Amino acid sequence: MASFVDGVPAKETFIARYNLMYYNGSVAADQPLPIAAVQTLGADATIWGHGLTFLWRPPIELGDRWSYAISATVPFLFADVSANATVGNMTVRRTSSTDGLGDIVLMPLMLNYNISSNLNLNFRTGIYAPTGDYEVGRLANTGKNFWTFEPTLGLMYFGVNNGREASIFVGGDFNTENPDTDYQSGTQFHVDGTLAQHFPLLGGLAGVGMNGFWYDQITGDSGSGAIFGDFKGRTTGVGPVLSYVFKLGKVDMIAEAKWLHELDTTKRLEGNIVWFKLVAKY
Repeated sequence: MASFVDGVPAKETFIARYNLMYYNGSVAADQPLPIAAVQTLGADATIWGHGLTFLWRPPIELGDRWSYAISATVPFLFADVSANATVGNMTVRRTSSTDGLGDIVLMPLMLNYNISSNLNLNFRTGIYAPTGDYEVGRLANTGKNFWTFEPTLGLMYFGVNNGREASIFVGGDFNTENPDTDYQSGTQFHVDGTLAQHFPLLGGLAGVGMNGFWYDQITGDSGSGAIFGDFKGRTTGVGPVLSYVFKLGKVDMIAEAKWLHELDTTKRLEGNIVWFKLVAKY
């Protein structure tokens, strides 16, 4: 769910960002889901995530219109999951809770092309490393136990004179196999977009708009652990976004809050996502 907050700076910059994420979702009582090699029905989950992102735009010159940056995000998660688990011929309600380090996200390549003063083209490669804790048979885990590679292409418009923002990011997730369960999740395609209006307020710049995403799994799950077959998931989310840009001494600060309500969901948890970001640009 990217927006102008996630853009690549045009000059040498160091950015620190705090991320707070809350998710609560569930599925119908008769909906099966494979969770950590457990066959479940009627699962529900609550997840709190805290993350620190550090982005550096080094003094590397690629021409007048190009800029390059790298970043890393270190997450810490709290997860509570409950579901009806099938063990042999019995089905019992199980609850699992855990917290700890999540999967670290590395972005070694972030390129931005300045088409004009208002329009930018952005390309980035995300790498999700399996650094979170994972245990087969445990419903709540802080890691996925496999690598994910996520190339993303974005087009961002921000009107210098009219304060209007329009951005769209298109990406794909390519997953490796979970070695502990012999399960490989299929390739996922997703589109994120934001429309917002920004205006002066109390010495800063406020923004009000809408954001949304569309996620679709385009290839099936595979491996001997894929007990439900290809199990292609799909979901869509939409909701409001608020932002505020201000100065704290000599530091540029950006605060952004988003709420996304999921709908039209298939073979996944369906619920609500809340994001808060606080960005400091040095």
